[in-house]
Amino acid sequence: MSEKEKTEITVSATVNVPLKKVWQFWTLPEHITQWNFASEDWHAPKAENDLRAGGKFSSRMEAKDGSFGFDFWGVYDEIKENELIAYTMGDGRKAKISFINEGNTTKVIETFEAESENSIELQQGGWQAILNNFKKYSEGN
Repeated sequence: MSEKEKTEITVSATVNVPLKKVWQFWTLPEHITQWNFASEDWHAPKAENDLRAGGKFSSRMEAKDGSFGFDFWGVYDEIKENELIAYTMGDGRKAKISFINEGNTTKVIETFEAESENSIELQQGGWQAILNNFKKYSEGN
């Protein structure tokens, strides 16, 4: 599959929290472990984040019953504080996250290259669920 043929998926949410707090909650490991999973029967027991171009990030995602788990990781391509995070996932797919300051709210837009194992709908739903979990955590803390 050539670069031009890769399907991109976009998810977004408006978080009712100022940009500076959104950035901290998105990037600090002690916060990442509180929201980086798609449903209540999952959790993220560990996160590491070297937030710089060339830096690596990793989050452990596991079912709470221990039946399944995986490491989601990648390397940052570009960081613009409070504005943009671009990275390459461990499997080579690209993703970028834009943070748009809207006063007391922040729009978060994630765009990522789809993988071929799961349907577009399933991938979009999973990433949107994680983003919704981030919104819920950010607004409640």
